[in-house]
Amino acid sequence: MRFFTFVIKNLVRRRFRSLLTIAGIGLAVGAMIALVGISRGFVDSFLELYQGRGIDLVVVRSGVAERLTSALDESLGDKIRQLPGVKQVAGVMMDVMSFPELNLFGVPIVGWEPDAFMFDNLKLVSGRSPTADDGRVVMLGNILAKNMGKTTGDTLDVLEDEPFQIIGVFESLSMVENGSMIVTLAELQRLMDRRGRVNMLNVIAENRFDEGSLEQLRSAITAVAPGLSAMTTENFVTSDTQIRAARGMAWMTSLVALLIGSVGVLNTMVMSVFERTQEIGILRALGWRKSRVVRMILLEAILLSLGGALLGAAGAVGLTRMLSRVPAFSGSIASHIPLPVIAQGFLIALFLGLIGGLYPAVYGARLQPTEAIRHE
Repeated sequence: MRFFTFVIKNLVRRRFRSLLTIAGIGLAVGAMIALVGISRGFVDSFLELYQGRGIDLVVVRSGVAERLTSALDESLGDKIRQLPGVKQVAGVMMDVMSFPELNLFGVPIVGWEPDAFMFDNLKLVSGRSPTADDGRVVMLGNILAKNMGKTTGDTLDVLEDEPFQIIGVFESLSMVENGSMIVTLAELQRLMDRRGRVNMLNVIAENRFDEGSLEQLRSAITAVAPGLSAMTTENFVTSDTQIRAARGMAWMTSLVALLIGSVGVLNTMVMSVFERTQEIGILRALGWRKSRVVRMILLEAILLSLGGALLGAAGAVGLTRMLSRVPAFSGSIASHIPLPVIAQGFLIALFLGLIGGLYPAVYGARLQPTEAIRHE
């Protein structure tokens, strides 16, 4: 009998325990892949929001941990626009709204000038973009419009007694933007009672691929007024407090689940070795070397872990796809998990198998054939 076939039969002989172990590891690895994948998808979607438009720098108030609390004078955009190396500047105001009657909470609302370059990257599904003459008008992302059951021509109470006419439905490359609404900057400033203020300024540089020029532009922008911070889009997104907290919580929860999974592998393999003490003694008496016993037990543990990883990955992919279709989560959860995250899940499962099987493997290899055969 070949070595690999022998290992497989060892697992099949105790199929119930093997299946339970695979299920336990699958839950641990699946939780890790789902949680980390969701947080990674959220970051990628935000990066697409900026990098997809060619935005090079985002100007915010320095020292502000929460982006929505950043407040800049809108007129700073005109000063930055005059700097050498600046191609375009656009002010942005952001906030979040809730629509309890529709079971929608934390819906992003964005205010742009009607001539802002960000409109160029939106694909109109229906209707039109706002103009300078528009007042209470709103555009909805296609996911948000579907979740609300609204379309172009309908009205939407953005705030109580503040009906806005829906003039268009758009599709964006960013999942986050597809779940948001856009109004004119002046209207959002009025709604938030923050006239003449913006949260941030998006800047496109003329020499965006020249790192030296970009660094000079950053320095020039921060010198325009005290307390300004010009950040690259990647730095802006990854340093966001909420995103960092979400990623931290995802990894912490995953580590707890993986720790439980590793204990499950260890328990299964220890019990397996104890039950097969006589069998291992006979194998040693027949000439099996210690290294071969170690390889047999480790391979069993690794196969269990990889089986769990396969089950967990399939479950995580199915779960995220299902959640992305739920109105309360669509627009904030991507329907796919990046392949590197799935690969991380398999590598971690392999590591769990090695760690969980190491002690039982060493213990089994050290058994003396004569004592093991007499073991009751």
